[in-house]
Amino acid sequence: MKAKTFGFIGGGRITRIFLQAFQNKGFMPLKVVVTDINSETTAALKQEFPHIEISGPEAASGQEIVLIALHPPAIIETLEKIKEFIQPGVCVISLAPKIDIEKISGKLNGLKNVARLIPSATSVINEGYNPICFSEDFKEKQSIIKWLSLLGKTFEVDEPKLEAYAIISAMLPTYFWFQWRELLQIGVKIGLNENECMEAVEESLIASVHTMFTSGLSYEEVVDLIPVKPIGNHEPVIKDIFSVNLVSLYDKIKP
Repeated sequence: MKAKTFGFIGGGRITRIFLQAFQNKGFMPLKVVVTDINSETTAALKQEFPHIEISGPEAASGQEIVLIALHPPAIIETLEKIKEFIQPGVCVISLAPKIDIEKISGKLNGLKNVARLIPSATSVINEGYNPICFSEDFKEKQSIIKWLSLLGKTFEVDEPKLEAYAIISAMLPTYFWFQWRELLQIGVKIGLNENECMEAVEESLIASVHTMFTSGLSYEEVVDLIPVKPIGNHEPVIKDIFSVNLVSLYDKIKP
């Protein structure tokens, strides 16, 4: 794989995830330049990944692949600041929902090579599930997908589906991580040690997912496999929490 030069506009969580994923796979770009308004953020990133360069927006925007690693409210203003440094052949990839390709390209003087990726936190262990969409005239599409696949599964989708993936896949771990942690703590309270709890929860979760999605059983048949449902009476409340909060959030982040 050809090692290109990368510029990250923003040095927060997602930039760290990308760099960790690259490091896990031994992928070393020719150059990585990171810019961020928070010097403490960049200092911590530099300490963790000494090979990167910390510089201003001009240097980061001058690389072959520029990743916009910012929250949606900051993107438009930032694009205005960096547009003079973006060369016509550069690939710009936004890692945020809400701001669509048309707006990004428009702010960058009609740049043709614009993509949007919804990255997942599990990319930090190279097991991400990362949908991407490209502008109509995007060049080197397969090359981009190839190096993004270092993060995990990367696949092309239609742009209108990106925000749905943000809700259903990218944010999905946050709906369950605290529940799994609570199960570990309960397990210790009722007699298992921490290692036993971790193995029991991990193995059971993996098997449960397989039973749900690959067993060939219907949902009703899967649910019927276990007669006792300790929190079954609370299912309506939990379902309502999911529906109200996730649909509401989707409405806020869609373009």
